[in-house]
Formats: sequence, C-alpha cells, structure tokens
Amino acid sequence: LQMVNLKNYENIVTELKPFNAKLVAISKTKSTEDIKVLINHGQNAFGENYVQELVEKNEIIPKTEWHFVGHLQTNKVKFVSSFIHLIHGVDSLSILKEINKQAEKSKRIQKCLLQIHIAKEETKFGFSFEEADLLLNSNEINTLNNISVNGFMGMSTATDNITQIRKEFSSLKIFFDKYKSSDFSILSMGMTSDYKIALEEGSTMVRIGSAIFGERN
Repeated sequence: LQMVNLKNYENIVTELKPFNAKLVAISKTKSTEDIKVLINHGQNAFGENYVQELVEKNEIIPKTEWHFVGHLQTNKVKFVSSFIHLIHGVDSLSILKEINKQAEKSKRIQKCLLQIHIAKEETKFGFSFEEADLLLNSNEINTLNNISVNGFMGMSTATDNITQIRKEFSSLKIFFDKYKSSDFSILSMGMTSDYKIALEEGSTMVRIGSAIFGERN
C-alpha cells in the first residue's frame, strides 16, 4: 500500500524554491518502495534515524543520498560511516571523535552538523550556544582531519506557540551567521509542523516526513 502523497511533495518542493532550501524527506519506518516513488520524482535526499534500518535500505537502494537525523550512538557510527552523506545530530565531542576515526578507516571526509539545543524541552539533545562556541574554537576540533562541520541543526519546542518557535529558530540563525562561510553553510531546521516558520527564519534545509509519507508506521 503506497502512502506517498505526491501532491503534498510537489507543493513543498515549490514552497522551498524561493528560499533556495533543500528538502530531506524523512523516510524512517517507510518502505523502499515508497522511497523509490519519490526518487522517480527527482528526490535524492532521505533521512533515517535507525542505524539497522538505514543499513538495510542502503543495500537495496545504494545510490541514495542518506542523511542520519536521529541521535547517533558512538558504537553505531561504524555501520554507516562508509556511505552516510550528512550526519545531522552531532551533540558531543566524543561522537565527533568516533565519526572522525571511522571516516579515516573509510578514507572519507564525513560531513556533519552540530545539533544545538534551542527547545525548552529537556528531552532534546544538543550543545548549548556556549558549548558549541568552545568546541568550534578549540584546538581539538582542528585535529579531526576526517570530519567537516558544515553547519548547525536545531529542533524547536513541540508547542503551538508560534512566537516561541520563531524565537528559537531566530536565535539559531543569529548564531549560525557568526560562523557562516562557504564551507559552513547548512542550517537544518524545520519539520512537518514548523518548516514554514523555519524557512522564514533562514533555514537552508528542512526535514519533512509525515507531510509526504503520511503518519509513521
């Protein structure tokens, strides 16, 4: 049973154009058949957050640009390090070191985003602005030759308060602008419920699942 809503997908692609933002279609728990439907419509970037599911999907559709959008555990990095395009949720120096180690083995430079904690919920992961500043200005990060930190990722509070969501995204955009360069150019913020606000606040990449694939299986 195909759940892909192509009309919604096409509308979202059209909405992103004026903002020059990239769509990562969140395909976790969705079938490779559904993913192929979108690939046939020109979508190439897909987001997963379960390592084993991602590895299995990559074996079936290997030419896909995979993004890891969940909380990646240190002991799982090795399973995805040979093929993952971008890791969105890097939230500690220890995970960065492990990504660097595995990327070195795979003879790759691994692209990463630092996850910044902007939400009011304690359950969300991420660096504070201060911690990210310290890390990005540390000598230690310069010794990690097989990673490339290309920007930030942030998740807003799960709330109906649009003012609060806007404020959270805006705070991350201001912080992002401090570091923005040709290499540091990705600001991944916005999901199905709040991507329109994220775009208005300067997001360059949105992560949308349920609006395209329907609710999670």
